[in-house]
Amino acid sequence: MLHTSKKGNSRYPGTKRRLITLAVASACATLVAQAHAQEANTAAVANAADPANTAAPTAANTVVVTGIRAAMQSTLNLKRNSDGFVDGIAADDIGKFPDTNLAEALQRISGVSIDRNRGEGALVTVRGVGPDLNLVLLNGRQMPTANLGDQSGRAFDFSNLAAEAVSQIQVYKSVRADVTPGGIGATLNVMTGRPLDLGKQASFGAKVMYDESNNNLPDQNKARRSATPEISGLYSNTWNDGMFGLSASASYQERNMGINTAAIINGWLGPFKMGDTSDGAIPQPNNPNFVNIKNPPSGNDLYLSPQNMSYKMNGYQRQRTNGQLTFQFRPVKELTTTLDYTFAENKLQHRYSELSAWFGHNMDIQGAQFSGGPLSSPLYYEERYTSPQDISMNGGDSARKSTLNSLGFNTQWRATPDLTLSFDAHHSVAEAKSDSPYGFNNDLATASFSRGITRADFTSEMPVLSIQGADFVGRPHQVAGSWFQDGRNEMTLDQAQLGGKLKLFESSGLNFGVAFTKNKNESIFQQVQRDTWGGTVPVTSNAYDQSLWHADNLRNYFSKLGGADNPALFTQIHPFDFEGVRNAAIAITGDRAGYTPSLANPAYDRTTIEKTKSLYLQFNTDWDTAMPMHTGIGFRYEQTRVSSTGLTKVPTGIRWISENELPVDFGSQTFETLEGKYNNFLPSIDWDIEPRSDMKVRASYGVSIGRPRYDQIAGGSTYGTTASVTGVTVSRGNPALEPVKSKNLDLSAEWYYNKQSMLSLGLFHKKLTDYTGSTVITEGSPSATTPVGGAYWNAAVASGCSVSNRICIRNYILRNYAGQPGVTYTGDNSAGVAQGTITGVAGNPALPYQVSTLVNSQGDTLKGAEVNWQHMFANGFGFQANYTYVKSGLTYDDLGVGNQFALVGLSDSANIVGIYEDTNWSVRAAYNWRDRFLSSTADNGKPNPSYVEPYGQLDLSIGYNLSKNLSLSLEAINVNDATQRVHGRSEMQVLQVSTGGRRYMVGARYKF
Repeated sequence: MLHTSKKGNSRYPGTKRRLITLAVASACATLVAQAHAQEANTAAVANAADPANTAAPTAANTVVVTGIRAAMQSTLNLKRNSDGFVDGIAADDIGKFPDTNLAEALQRISGVSIDRNRGEGALVTVRGVGPDLNLVLLNGRQMPTANLGDQSGRAFDFSNLAAEAVSQIQVYKSVRADVTPGGIGATLNVMTGRPLDLGKQASFGAKVMYDESNNNLPDQNKARRSATPEISGLYSNTWNDGMFGLSASASYQERNMGINTAAIINGWLGPFKMGDTSDGAIPQPNNPNFVNIKNPPSGNDLYLSPQNMSYKMNGYQRQRTNGQLTFQFRPVKELTTTLDYTFAENKLQHRYSELSAWFGHNMDIQGAQFSGGPLSSPLYYEERYTSPQDISMNGGDSARKSTLNSLGFNTQWRATPDLTLSFDAHHSVAEAKSDSPYGFNNDLATASFSRGITRADFTSEMPVLSIQGADFVGRPHQVAGSWFQDGRNEMTLDQAQLGGKLKLFESSGLNFGVAFTKNKNESIFQQVQRDTWGGTVPVTSNAYDQSLWHADNLRNYFSKLGGADNPALFTQIHPFDFEGVRNAAIAITGDRAGYTPSLANPAYDRTTIEKTKSLYLQFNTDWDTAMPMHTGIGFRYEQTRVSSTGLTKVPTGIRWISENELPVDFGSQTFETLEGKYNNFLPSIDWDIEPRSDMKVRASYGVSIGRPRYDQIAGGSTYGTTASVTGVTVSRGNPALEPVKSKNLDLSAEWYYNKQSMLSLGLFHKKLTDYTGSTVITEGSPSATTPVGGAYWNAAVASGCSVSNRICIRNYILRNYAGQPGVTYTGDNSAGVAQGTITGVAGNPALPYQVSTLVNSQGDTLKGAEVNWQHMFANGFGFQANYTYVKSGLTYDDLGVGNQFALVGLSDSANIVGIYEDTNWSVRAAYNWRDRFLSSTADNGKPNPSYVEPYGQLDLSIGYNLSKNLSLSLEAINVNDATQRVHGRSEMQVLQVSTGGRRYMVGARYKF
């Protein structure tokens, strides 16, 4: 029999329904209870949606294991019976974890780490490889993503999906020819249930979430209630002896939360060395203010200076809706067709208040003290001013909405006993857009211009801001600058996959298939900005109604952080009525358009289309040896074509108006299209052997790819507004940019010493190539010309002017060719230098473009190990523990200067989960830890790193069965009330400290 067929016919072991999920999850748990589902089917992720791969229902006299034991057994069987390296979580597993979404569940798997957004798991890193280079599938189908926060990324945001909608997640860590490529860290396949597997059932669940962080906000930012509902339901049925099946599921969740941050919100300036005099540098030894600098940097020591300080209180309200409708038709047992529709919607509203102060750096420094050493950080930094500066109180009120609509069709036909064919196609659209008349992001700055001596203290957990001279009566609040952003990101993905499995011999088979994918990504963006940062009325004016601002105490919202009890902390904050202040600003300035976002004239409008064709072959065989052995050898070949169109303004010429001033003239906006293509050959080999019946040793080798970000392959050049004699600078994407490639070697030894217990050690090595680097190439404009190197220029040089003496060349051209085409002479200035304008004319050289673009250039290795131990005792107690170690040469050099390339997301991680279960009770406590990791190499656009410090979180869930139909649950998230801290080149250079809070959920579920 085919090795893959044997696995494909296996089913999930029975499970107990999740005590805390909503209805969809209960149906998924029933699926686990009825069948030993896809746990061992790794023949093709593309066939994961095939409903025909099912066996007969469990016999009535079979002992069915349920609950946590079943979940543990199910995931172990998935790992054990898979070809290659596969981990996963079954629905009951998700239901038993205190996890608010799929990312929270995935972090329990060895090698998987998550990035949290607003206190909730959002993005996934696997084995040190970041979110953009991991691929997410839904039922074996590639899914589109849309995100206004990052319109160019490929990372899938798991916060859009509720855990209740899923039956299983498969995490493919090694390469297989029949798995859709695109994930270097892993390919993650999210599975949903099917009615012909679920059978007849219905369930309803409800719970209430209480998020204590909502109470830790000013009244202007908090939601009216901290307790919010979550409900879901599922109905599934079959008719005509299993010929027809229909299932419908839906879930709705609300959450009101608060995240407060103390931050250097615009980053640190530098790095500098003594002798630097640019903005942000400290006074030099010859400056009288140098005496105020204690323990100053010396020699080649690097140091940085804070740009500003901010305390921001963020209120968020989220509404998440998921639903799925599935219809199946099985006229004969050899043929099954499935039609399914998936819907997901995530709405997010954001209101915030922010106190901030900017440092001038070009003013007198009252004092500073540095830590010393080759990387020196200020312990405190203080400035005084010749005139009062602004105490900024900013506010925002915005909303965004993201949706996913996916319509899919699948059919599987067992044409002969030895041949099974499948076809799968889907049309899916993801969209993210503004959901507020104020746009998806904004900032309305108000200020009292009464700030005197300002000091920042960096010796505690959070930075402490001190201000002297505040006078909110004599210098009342008024509106200063502002910006409002509007945008839309839409991705449309059409995919068709045709596959087959052919039995060649009793223990050998061939998997084959072709796939066609079209991916269209559209992004549009505009920002309306008023640069009235100095105020819209005189600083002592009472033009604005001061009752719109409300006095409050900053310490109320940061009491959890070290430094909040510092008596020097400036605590006077004045959150305001956003709409009231905005209307007042419109009335005073008369500029409604300046406070209203619009996409009428977008600054950014780009569309990228990727078309991919692929084919694969995979041969699998079992060897009849003393120790059972299996091998799988295959390859996948892909052709990808990229076309990207972007909105741009193309130069029509340059005007040479003074020695070093060459402004660029532009035509009207137009669209520019760039194209590229690349091919990939991706081989893979899997091998495993069983030295004993309870042990398995594996080895895998394969080549994987991770496609570039959309901004890296975008069309539409961005041209500089000023030129030099060498031409105009241009920034441009590269549609011919190839994916990052990884040659992967995986080894493991696994010991399955009972049905729910296992001990394993895995090693992995990735040789990474073709990471993106930058280069500069020179092109000539097809239409614009430059006077540099033209006839007039050459005549000036021939007369004796040096090519580096621009004044001499300009004097000669203006005085000798005045009135000629391209030359306008207006006389000499008081210094005797000729004045006027010189432009390029016909016959002059083409205007050079100095194009900064991207190429495949970087590479290094990534290696690591995973240790995983899972054990269940006979008395109902058990545990799961794992640790992942990763190492790479692609690290950031904190003592380096300039742009660097490094691998973001690289970190060790660990999990430990304690379990207890009996007939009525189930308890699970889970602690997840992630070590420090690099999150960015360009903090706020500057060549400085951002590191997220080690973070550990404890979650707890308790369930109780009142009857076989009704269960109750209690969950507690972030029991240890962990906070998150981000720093720069050193821990003293804090970038952000965030507080969240605990969340509690009480729920009930009833199955009919």
